[in-house]
Amino acid sequence: MGPKTPPQLAGKWQVLCMLSLCCWGWVSGQLRYSVVEESEPGTLVGNVAQDLGLKMTDLLSRRLQLGSEENGRYFSLSLMNGALAVNQKIDRESLCGASTSCLLPVQVVTEHPLELIRVEVEILDLNDNSPSFATPEREMRISESAAPGARFPLDSAQDPDVGTNTVSFYTLSPNSHFSLNVKTLKDGKPFPELVLEQQLDREAQARHQLVLTAVDGGTPARSGTTLISVIVLDINDNAPVFQSSVLRVGIPENAPIGTLLLRLNATDPDEGTNGQLHYSFGDHTSEAVRNLFGLDPSSGAIRVLGPIDFEESSFYEIHARARDQGQPAMEGHCVIQVDVGDVNDNAPEVLLTSLANPVLESTPVGTVVGLFNVRDRDSGRNGEVSLDISPDLPFQIKPSENHYSMLTSQPLDREVTSHYIIELLASDAGSPPLHKHLTIRLNISDVNDNAPHFNQQLYTAYIPENRPPGSLLCTVAASDPDTGDNAKLTYSIVGNQIQGAPASSFVYVNPEDGRVFAQRTFDYELLQMLQIVVGVRDSGSPPLHANTSLHVFVLDQNDNAPAVLHPRPGWEHSAPQRLPRSAPAGSLVTKVTAVDADAGHNAWLSYSLLPQSTAPGLFLVSTHTGEVRTTRALLEDDSDTQQVVVLVRDNGDPSLSSTATVLLVLEDEDPEEMPKSSDFLIHPPERSDLTLYLIVALATVSLLSLVTFTFLSAKCLQGHADEDGGGGQCCRRQDSPSRDFYKQSSPNLQVSSDGTLKYMEVTLRPTDSQSHCYRTCFSPASDGSDFTFLRPLSVQQPTALALEPDAIRSRCNTLRERSQQAPPNTDWRFSQAQRPGTSGSQNGDDTGTWPNNQFDTEMLQAMILASASEAADGSSTLGGGAGTMGLSARYGPQFTLQHVPDYRQNVYIPGSNATLTNAAGKRDGKAPAGGNGNKKKSGKKEKK
Repeated sequence: MGPKTPPQLAGKWQVLCMLSLCCWGWVSGQLRYSVVEESEPGTLVGNVAQDLGLKMTDLLSRRLQLGSEENGRYFSLSLMNGALAVNQKIDRESLCGASTSCLLPVQVVTEHPLELIRVEVEILDLNDNSPSFATPEREMRISESAAPGARFPLDSAQDPDVGTNTVSFYTLSPNSHFSLNVKTLKDGKPFPELVLEQQLDREAQARHQLVLTAVDGGTPARSGTTLISVIVLDINDNAPVFQSSVLRVGIPENAPIGTLLLRLNATDPDEGTNGQLHYSFGDHTSEAVRNLFGLDPSSGAIRVLGPIDFEESSFYEIHARARDQGQPAMEGHCVIQVDVGDVNDNAPEVLLTSLANPVLESTPVGTVVGLFNVRDRDSGRNGEVSLDISPDLPFQIKPSENHYSMLTSQPLDREVTSHYIIELLASDAGSPPLHKHLTIRLNISDVNDNAPHFNQQLYTAYIPENRPPGSLLCTVAASDPDTGDNAKLTYSIVGNQIQGAPASSFVYVNPEDGRVFAQRTFDYELLQMLQIVVGVRDSGSPPLHANTSLHVFVLDQNDNAPAVLHPRPGWEHSAPQRLPRSAPAGSLVTKVTAVDADAGHNAWLSYSLLPQSTAPGLFLVSTHTGEVRTTRALLEDDSDTQQVVVLVRDNGDPSLSSTATVLLVLEDEDPEEMPKSSDFLIHPPERSDLTLYLIVALATVSLLSLVTFTFLSAKCLQGHADEDGGGGQCCRRQDSPSRDFYKQSSPNLQVSSDGTLKYMEVTLRPTDSQSHCYRTCFSPASDGSDFTFLRPLSVQQPTALALEPDAIRSRCNTLRERSQQAPPNTDWRFSQAQRPGTSGSQNGDDTGTWPNNQFDTEMLQAMILASASEAADGSSTLGGGAGTMGLSARYGPQFTLQHVPDYRQNVYIPGSNATLTNAAGKRDGKAPAGGNGNKKKSGKKEKK
């Protein structure tokens, strides 16, 4: 290849050639020089002037010069001496390439005459280039299945130098598998080959590094190298291999889903698809294992897919295989043995084998009432179970291996506890321990071991008299803590007699609900109280029963009008009263006496003067005593005969009344003949033998009393000697029966419509059928109180209690014969300011107040009951005594029982000649005013 010539230079050369042809005659001679490439600038190539034979003196005139600018690029011509020198370094390889000869033409021009001289400069080669390969590194792929002796051509090295300076030979770095073979081509150039000397194994060495060196023949010799990388191509000649053919791993039960069990790590020395493995379960892996474990085909990770339960299986065996992707595919196998570790994840189980439910409450202690079986699916200590029972129960647990018995440890009582909630706690020995609760409701069956029980030992019922039969009295209620038939109660009247008639004829009790009804109409004046025994019986076997007492009190109704005793009805015309005209104002004329068969408030009587009287303004009737007195002195023009009509009205609602007519005859008479007694009862003629009878009776009673006292004294002394000073039974202090009187008291409050206390009735009921009943009525709104002595009750009583007549008499009013009735006592009269009444009727100076509302009424009732208890203890008095019944503390020191007006001279006992008098006068040693005088004057009146 020749050197490349620039286009401009080529054009110039063409011009020169044309000139040369034109001036052929002018051109003469040809010079040839040689110079070594890469010579330094200024290196002398040759002397053109001298070789042309030009004189040195003519050089200036001949103007010796290079013919083209291209020539001046590489060479320079000296005008002074004609020397041709190197203008710049010349690279032969760039000018001539691989050509063996390299000539560079140079034209020299002279003038005078004009001549063109051709000069050739040969550029000599210098070994300035080393052999080089096309690439510094070459990669070769040789299959590991290649047979030894196989040849693989290599790239030749290139050297721009020529001749001996070009590539001369090749060398290869030592290698056991390869060798170098160099061939010589027709052009004489060497050609290297790689020869396989030994079988390749990619798994042993996948890459071989070889160094090929090319050396030229220059002096000094130059060389070039290239790196040959021999890559051994894989073939699927290796099967996958697991680390071990049997792998053993452990995992706790209940491992979470996704837990990594194992990551398979099979190896295949092959590469590419030949070494790319795919994992899967072997054919011998069961379906159950496939459901519990999952195998990732790419990574070989085995993870948990389902619940691992030690109790279902403690061991699993997984068959796995690894298969490569070669052709043909090769695979390896292994077995994974999985040991499941037990975890205390199963709570104990309590199985009820047998249970006696319900259990009789009469079951003896130690009786087996239940059998239980316990189990735990865990193993080892996790499966050891203990059974406990909740405390404070009448049961205990007795173990026997895995069986437990529940026994009674205490007596059972259904009435205390009808059922038991039994908590059984089963605990294993794991860590942490697990528990299981079993709740059992054990019912206790009833046994008829409890008798019925009334809610009250004593029931009290009140029924107004004249109520029609069938009226509900009360309801008795009993309870039986048993159940079923044992608690099914039947009520009945226990047989007893009331006034000779069976009790069932008076009342009827509903056998189912205990409602008590009246069988007849009651009359208070005939029967005030019934004592009935009501029984109840259950339906158990054997049946049990109980009794209670029912006191039925008949309440009085105002069904009896007042009865006038004096003057006796129909006798007012036959026995007129005489009144002297000289009687001063306020003189007692007569006294109207009446009685009401009713009791309490209905028996309170009030007297008033009717306008039918002859001279209503002449006389005045005391509202409470019935005393008729003159209002003024009698005048001469007053009629000699006066008729006084008195209305007697009770305090019932509605009230009943009667009238009494008193005939008065005004006459002139000795004042001494005026009656001074308030006793106007007509006495029967005195009999001479009455005194004798009284004396005999008194002597007999005194004698009997003396004998009785002597007998009791002797018995007490004997008892005292027998008991060493114990006092004997008769000398011991016993509770006074009067206490029982007041314990059985039954207060009955009657309240007005405005809330004030109308009156209160306190009835003292003895327990002895032969004793008497006392009723005291207190009224804050009136001037008097009633104390009624009733006849003995004819009701048969279950118990007898001896009454203390003396004690009652000392605290109550005494009975006297009708002939000994005393006149009204004046010690109770007091001023209006002292008289109890409503709070509005009292003066502001009074310190005490009278109860005027329901609260005060209740307080009054409580204090009266307290006074009754004091009376039973002998610490208080009733009637006109000095006792205050505790009222002075409430209503002031001025309020005592002395402030209560005495109505007892107006109260008569029906069917008896007795009347009540004030016992206070007797205690004080005072005789009733006009007691004997009244009897005497009455006799005189009868004689007249």
